Amino acid sequence: MTIAIPIKAIQLTPGSVINIHHLTWEDFENILIELGEHRQVRLTYYQGTLEIMSPLAIHERPHRIIADLVKTILNIEGRDWEDFGSTTFKRLKIAGVEPDTALYIQNAAKVRGCTRMDLNIYPPPDLAIESDVTSITTLDAYTAIGVPEIWIYNNHQLKIYIFKNGQYEETLISPTFPNLSIIEKIPLWVQKAINQGTSQMLRELRNELG
Repeated sequence: MTIAIPIKAIQLTPGSVINIHHLTWEDFENILIELGEHRQVRLTYYQGTLEIMSPLAIHERPHRIIADLVKTILNIEGRDWEDFGSTTFKRLKIAGVEPDTALYIQNAAKVRGCTRMDLNIYPPPDLAIESDVTSITTLDAYTAIGVPEIWIYNNHQLKIYIFKNGQYEETLISPTFPNLSIIEKIPLWVQKAINQGTSQMLRELRNELG
């Protein structure tokens, strides 16, 4: 027997994840519409499987701090950027992913004026930042989207992945910041922000790098 319930009736406790299988692309699109733009959960769709995740506050803070760090460093270096937050990026009929934070850097100029993301018109974000990702579904979806660089922060450690030859490879050097020891610095800066406050940490960062 099949039981149908409204997607909004599913209540997730913070930190929990559910997977729903055998959904069509049209099902995914309808769920996006039903949940609306201001939903409190993150969705990832890949080839029939929908993952719904309700983030913890401890999940949210690091990626927001890391995004502030990235934008501050870019400002110090005089480089342009555009922050698209957790925009839904879709490769029609295959995948849809909502990064914790999505940033355009090398392609910042190409998305100016964009108010509705369409990967047939615009490139994927240059950098996606995720906190505490352990999902195979999520990484597979990124492969379909083709985001050039992903940072995954988990348990006070940062891992960097670059998209190469159709798959993600872990690397020790960020192509976005090749002259900075990002893997070592980011966890230290994040913890400093938590302990001392983000504003104070960013002021110290500007003094350190400026």
